[in-house]
Amino acid sequence: MTDSSWELVFHPKVVKDMEELDGSVALQVFKALKKIQQNPLPRSEGGYGDPLGEHGGIDLKGYMKVKLKKPGIRIVYQLFIKEKELAVMAIGARREEDVYKEAEERKGLKKEAYRRSKPST
Repeated sequence: MTDSSWELVFHPKVVKDMEELDGSVALQVFKALKKIQQNPLPRSEGGYGDPLGEHGGIDLKGYMKVKLKKPGIRIVYQLFIKEKELAVMAIGARREEDVYKEAEERKGLKKEAYRRSKPST
């Protein structure tokens, strides 16, 4: 990890998320993650992320998202500032708020349980 990039860690269920993506879309996700890793902070601080909040009964305050507009994919993540870790919580289509519901259900996992290697496609 270079000084300017954040360490990527993945919720264990992100493997399932990646398996559900078409190969070309998965490649776009990996490219986006590499870009996000350089500056995952909110856009208001010069980064790539958009802060999430509470909407439609889904509480993701403290989490961020990045939109991949063309394939309609959202990447939901949490930052551990002190450790400089970017924890990917969920990856999926926005349809019917599914990716946000998945992310909310995955909250509460101890940080030590996150995977340190990227999920394969």
